[in-house]
Amino acid sequence: MDLLLNYLAYIGLGIVLLLVGLWLFEVTTKNKEFKLIASGNKAAAYSLGGRLLGLGIVLYSAISNSVSLTDMLLWGGIGIITQILVFLLAELLTPKFSITESIDNNNESVGLFLLFLSVSIGFVVAGCLTY
Repeated sequence: MDLLLNYLAYIGLGIVLLLVGLWLFEVTTKNKEFKLIASGNKAAAYSLGGRLLGLGIVLYSAISNSVSLTDMLLWGGIGIITQILVFLLAELLTPKFSITESIDNNNESVGLFLLFLSVSIGFVVAGCLTY
């Protein structure tokens, strides 16, 4: 019974963190990805999907390496913040074009770049979450 309760606690907190991360992604970026995705913008779908996948990788590592729910919450929160900071940093480090404008204009190449960047950062952060 303890294993089932532990499983439910971790999956519940993991889903909550994923939803919190998704909400924070939406409110901290200039793009409104859900609105863009609803209008058929593939670049926004790639970008947001990549951030979700990257965060999922981070949360996997936080769950599998945590010693408690508090530990998982702490490192999951750090993972969310890291993903947001990397997205903002990417905007600053691409002076030849604006990521925000490119996503708004459905530049699929930029969307794919952000997808791969987010997944790569997710793996790096996940690797740092081991004891």
